[in-house]
Amino acid sequence: MTQSVQEWFERELAEKGIRLTSRQLEQFELYYRELIAWNEKMNLTAITEKPEVYAKHFFDSLTLVFFLPMEQILTVADVGSGAGFPGLPVKIVYPHLKLTLIDSLNKRVQFLRYMTETLKLRQVECVHMRAEEAGRAAKYRDRFDLVTSRAVARLSVLHELCLPLVKPEGFFAAMKGIDPTDEMEEAKYSAEQLCAVFHENRHLALPLDHSQRHILIYRKTGKTPKAYPRKPGYPKKFPLIKGK
Repeated sequence: MTQSVQEWFERELAEKGIRLTSRQLEQFELYYRELIAWNEKMNLTAITEKPEVYAKHFFDSLTLVFFLPMEQILTVADVGSGAGFPGLPVKIVYPHLKLTLIDSLNKRVQFLRYMTETLKLRQVECVHMRAEEAGRAAKYRDRFDLVTSRAVARLSVLHELCLPLVKPEGFFAAMKGIDPTDEMEEAKYSAEQLCAVFHENRHLALPLDHSQRHILIYRKTGKTPKAYPRKPGYPKKFPLIKGK
């Protein structure tokens, strides 16, 4: 790569209609430095080379916004946020968003809180909670315009973890890598049970290594049924699959 990583990153996003300010570029660079520093103390990512972090974490996170009406979306929840992907990159680019980052591991939540303060991001809440618990909490249930999750679980499980947080007429976007056709077929029943309809599957390849990505978008049609989500651990052990 003859140009700098940031120049490449800026150009790739500009081609998608996203023009970063100098402040946003500074925030991404600070995010990268702190991610690597914290990664020496706790396991946040196996990807540490700068070009790969920018491509496979930052740019990959932002593929979400290529296909959604972000200017109309005000509230976002990122379930299983881990090191902040995709939530924090999306927040950097769209500072108007009210973002809730949810993760079950307190060490990761401490990192997320530190990054939120370090990047001087407003209206970000970092929640140490299981997704099933959040889906039962009045503060979060049926509340968000958009809920997303990246590399957390199979789609039939994600539906029960994420859809209870989505408000009626809101969106759930699952970020997947390999061809998700089998998962989508398997998850038809869970979508129906959680009052969601499939909206679209947007496919793209990441820059540099051309890794395949799919953004599976669902629209919520009504309030979450009282039976869901089930107790913590149940969605993963006993996913909502028809006939099982």
